[in-house]
Amino acid sequence: MKILLLTHLFNSLAQRLHVELREWGHEVTVEFDIADAVTEEAVTLARPDLVLAPFMKRRIPESVWSRHLCLVVHPGPPGDGGPSALDHAILAGERDWGVTVLQATGELDAGPVWAWSPFTMREACKGDLYRREVVDAAVRAVRAALARWRPGCSAPMPSPELPARRGCWQPPVTAAERAVDWARDDTETVLRRIRSADGAPGVQAQLAGRACRLYDAHRVSATTLGAVLTAVSQAAPGALLARRGPALLVRTRDAALWIGHVRAGAAAPGRPELKLAATRAFAAEAAALPELAVPLEHPDDEWDELRYCELGPAGARVGWLEFDFHNGAMSTRQCERLRAALDEVRARPTRLLVLAGGAGFFGNGIHLHDIEAAADAEDDSAADASWRNINAIDDVALALIGLTDRLVVAALRGNAGAGGCFLALAADEVWAHAGVVLNPHYKNMGNLYGSEYWTYLLPRRVGGAPDDGACRRIMQGRLPIGVHEARALGLVDRCLADEAASFDAAAQAAALELAAAPGLAGRIAAKARRRAADEAVKPLAQYRAEELGRMQRNFYGFDPSYHVARHHFVARKPQAWTPRHLAVHRAPAAAQPDAPR
Repeated sequence: MKILLLTHLFNSLAQRLHVELREWGHEVTVEFDIADAVTEEAVTLARPDLVLAPFMKRRIPESVWSRHLCLVVHPGPPGDGGPSALDHAILAGERDWGVTVLQATGELDAGPVWAWSPFTMREACKGDLYRREVVDAAVRAVRAALARWRPGCSAPMPSPELPARRGCWQPPVTAAERAVDWARDDTETVLRRIRSADGAPGVQAQLAGRACRLYDAHRVSATTLGAVLTAVSQAAPGALLARRGPALLVRTRDAALWIGHVRAGAAAPGRPELKLAATRAFAAEAAALPELAVPLEHPDDEWDELRYCELGPAGARVGWLEFDFHNGAMSTRQCERLRAALDEVRARPTRLLVLAGGAGFFGNGIHLHDIEAAADAEDDSAADASWRNINAIDDVALALIGLTDRLVVAALRGNAGAGGCFLALAADEVWAHAGVVLNPHYKNMGNLYGSEYWTYLLPRRVGGAPDDGACRRIMQGRLPIGVHEARALGLVDRCLADEAASFDAAAQAAALELAAAPGLAGRIAAKARRRAADEAVKPLAQYRAEELGRMQRNFYGFDPSYHVARHHFVARKPQAWTPRHLAVHRAPAAAQPDAPR
């Protein structure tokens, strides 16, 4: 089929469907939903058999849906409607939810149902649920819907599997409906509200006398809560109690919550309102609070960005290091923490180290909001902050490459982009599940050249030179890559599960098996020899210097493309056009993107 993906943004769902539809053999092109006239023109140019809308914020124009079959992906069960489906589900504590594929008509979310796929709601924030459960269910539902399509049809083929309609139209959740009142709302209410708005739009609240929006909330352990409240037993709801990593511990009516990120207003008129670590947004207040640091090995109920544990018997131990950075962004501070953690676990007697990112993202490279904030500082600049950040993440990659006394596995529980991809490639093996999407390129952020030793790591994986062959196709193509394609290219070594829910258990079992394998010692020795041989041919310091020489021009040179793209990203500027590598229907035949297939 020829399918036009019509979407507000090329978000995680649109990217996953782009990957899956191509793997299923369809011809796919993308158009951002900017205006009715643009959509009409896209349909005329693309001449699709089907318009598929995975993420919309406007109605599809009647001039399109009345003439072409248009299927809308809605993150709710049949009968549910409205723009805040997942928000309402989290606020209501729903346990059973789903994704529906329905036909666009004159009434929003009320057309004929072509397919739906149920899922169980996990206790998580909206963004994590969307990137895992919603995306997986959407893939299943879209596949079922396409199986009911026939050329020229305007209604689905019969199916006995569709349930009775349930639910109803629900209006958008207003800011007032989920605003936090620390004195009135209990901890579970506050947590549900923040989770329902995580990603966007955030929850309104007061912190330290300032109006802000809250994100990235986590429960506090009973041990920490007891210790803190013993010291400040009279603290009023809303009071700041302590700090840890990016987070501030805030007193609630009946307990406390860690608040990891906030938007605390714009630095100046006309500047974007940035999402920053709470300890950065409230730096002066945080400095006066006690720091409740925890060891790298800590209990499951003790929240921190990093956690380490060990599995398996003596002589075949597996180190498991998790780093769960909000939205996969890796600030200078976070890179320095991860680098220090690698130094610490290096002293442990393990034969295998598994580096596991967060549930939503393995990593997405440098922290663009943190860098943008430096543009407003009197004694800093965005260029300087970018330079510090890229050097800090390079230090992490260097530490991973230098672990020659054990094998290192990167376990991709979630998606990876830009520097996060190449951090994974610094490991000896990359494991993932079938739902992971990779974006191993930098060009979408103002034509960045990239670092993280990619000019060493990528050719080692796929062959050739950085500016030629497979490397060039990957770096210039700028299209998302699914795990099956990534395995064929050499970017991923093993696909251990079909979906994220079963990946951790599968990865732990595979790690224990690898750590006990009789040939592991030989592999580790061969790894050390290869690293020494590579270093003799061309030192890693030379790769880094060459990459950073190009990055320095991106940050400090005459071309402002990176700074403009970063500003547009953090300010959430609306899309003005669809990039030509996505809108294949708008590209001349000779200029089609040379992308991996």
